[in-house]
Amino acid sequence: MNRCILRPLLTSLALCAPLVAQAKMPDYRGGVQIIGEAEDQSTARGTVFRDVNRNSRMDDGERGIGGVLVSNGRDVVVTQEDGTYSLPAYDDMNLFITKPRDRAVPVNDDLVPQFFYIHKRAGSPDLRFGGLDPTGPLPAEINFPLVGDPVGDRFECLIFGDAQTYSNTEVGYVRETVGRMLTSRDLSETECLIFEGDVMGDDLSLYPRLKRIVAIGGVPQYFVAGNHDVDFDAETDQDSFDTFRREWGPEYYSFDIGDVHFVVLDNVRYPCNGVDDHPFCAPGTEPTYNAVISDRQMTWLAADLAQVPEDKLIVLNAHIPFQTFTDNTSPKGQTDNFAALVALLGDRPVLGLSGHTHTTENLRPGTSYEGWEEHTGLAAAPFHQIVTGAVSGSWWAGDRNDAGVPHGTQRLGAPRGYYSLTFDGPDYVDTYNTFATGPDEQLHAAFSTPRFRDWAWKLFAYTILYDTPSDIMPPVSINDLGDMYMLTTRDLQRDENGNGGSWVAVNVWNGGLDTQVEISLNGGPAMAGRLLQPGQGEAKRSGIDYADPLALARQSTQSDATIRSFQGGDETAGYRMWDGTEWVGVAGPFPRWMLSNSSNHLWRIDLPTDLPVGVHRIDVRATDYHGRTFDRSYPFEIVEQLPEPHWQKQFWEEPD
Repeated sequence: MNRCILRPLLTSLALCAPLVAQAKMPDYRGGVQIIGEAEDQSTARGTVFRDVNRNSRMDDGERGIGGVLVSNGRDVVVTQEDGTYSLPAYDDMNLFITKPRDRAVPVNDDLVPQFFYIHKRAGSPDLRFGGLDPTGPLPAEINFPLVGDPVGDRFECLIFGDAQTYSNTEVGYVRETVGRMLTSRDLSETECLIFEGDVMGDDLSLYPRLKRIVAIGGVPQYFVAGNHDVDFDAETDQDSFDTFRREWGPEYYSFDIGDVHFVVLDNVRYPCNGVDDHPFCAPGTEPTYNAVISDRQMTWLAADLAQVPEDKLIVLNAHIPFQTFTDNTSPKGQTDNFAALVALLGDRPVLGLSGHTHTTENLRPGTSYEGWEEHTGLAAAPFHQIVTGAVSGSWWAGDRNDAGVPHGTQRLGAPRGYYSLTFDGPDYVDTYNTFATGPDEQLHAAFSTPRFRDWAWKLFAYTILYDTPSDIMPPVSINDLGDMYMLTTRDLQRDENGNGGSWVAVNVWNGGLDTQVEISLNGGPAMAGRLLQPGQGEAKRSGIDYADPLALARQSTQSDATIRSFQGGDETAGYRMWDGTEWVGVAGPFPRWMLSNSSNHLWRIDLPTDLPVGVHRIDVRATDYHGRTFDRSYPFEIVEQLPEPHWQKQFWEEPD
């Protein structure tokens, strides 16, 4: 795509200016061509054509393109040599093409690809956020324009987990994270932005503003439907994503870039009540969702894959994970019919991407945890899966960082961030990126000492006894933890059974079974780390010994909850979470379920008991399954006893 144009939707901002990151600027604006009214309302017809003059209309002399996949969301056909197609039509149908490699579809002013026509004759039922307007009768022709876009096999896509914005304040946080990143990152090789669902936090009226913010990157944006993107007042699953469809397009579809076949799935059934066989889906209970891929999608996917070479990389995108460590025993947090999906995929090379849990999980093939076989039909990961974390982190919670955005440290300890996937043919490299650090920073390390574990025990006990936020003063705060990188000689000692002592806890944010972690002390020999959650079918290990000290410290004390002013009164006191829940009162911790008391990417290396008093250096190295190494070094101190941390006023007192 052409790299430098002035984008009208950004008013006077020219993104090709030298001081702004380069991007592949889609200068192909337009949409699908709709003509007339069909005499035969049972058949959809049209042409996929080469749009030479880029006006989104099939003009005289413009030729059709053969070999393009067209679907009605159930059947898939291949266009004839002249670009024509015909498909059975039905009401409430998404008609769409699979964008071929080295071609581009038009985008709208918000850079959302226009590869679809939604047919819903009477429109949506009366929905809070409007849903779909009536389309009326089926058109006589539905024509899909394409232009050449020779991307080649080497390109990048950026992957974003849950932005989950519940308010305009939180949409502003997206601007200050995703928006700022997109204006400063080199996007010259970036071909797509994919949002893995929960784009919104229930308030779907915020879609347009977020869409405009993301468009500043100048890269086509694709979207997955999440459980917080549904029309909650819809009475059937058929209508539940109508507002999503109006803003973004089909709930499921596919597209090709380079040697990769991207598949977007909808695995959120809402409401599931009376449909799925789970207690939470029972008739008469409060409407809720379930993670399952519908029969119609499975029919479509089988037809779609039948046209895709067996050796082509499939990148599956869904909101709710296929399998997850975070919700490993949850029937609601993993995909019911995952085993059937895997059987359909066969031996194809596959990468699975998802969101939902607000955690990063790099699940290499063969990883296994308790609960997976029962709830997904498979005991181990059949292919590489990545749970992509969340733009919002832990739901935009926590004190604000230097950018004025809540730190939102995630439950498994990783900072808020996003993934970059760089493709070279069917091969790819996955990298986790935070919004505050470069791609070479992939880990953090801290010390689990007896002092930390005593502090953490008191913190956990408080969160068991009281809901948070609470007006009850917590027994400890981050201030009581003191200097985490100062240890006493007593902190190093173990009893006769080897209990106690201190260890280094290393959190590799994108780590997994194939990651190796080691440390060296003061330039000495390497000491191998032990993955605390080895992923060999075991139950989740949680508690003080499995906590991430640095993440837990950040999650322990939310000072912003105490903010009050005379001018703002109750309106600006503390801060707001989710659907208006007020976090006001004492500076307590995150709720217990949000604390980093377990992680599947945390390593432990025990410290020697005989480290002498003084300043020491620890060098941490992580080697990922791509063979890349990431290093980080920390100074720390060993003391006989902890010194007075505050102003030593005794030196300034007059003697009696």
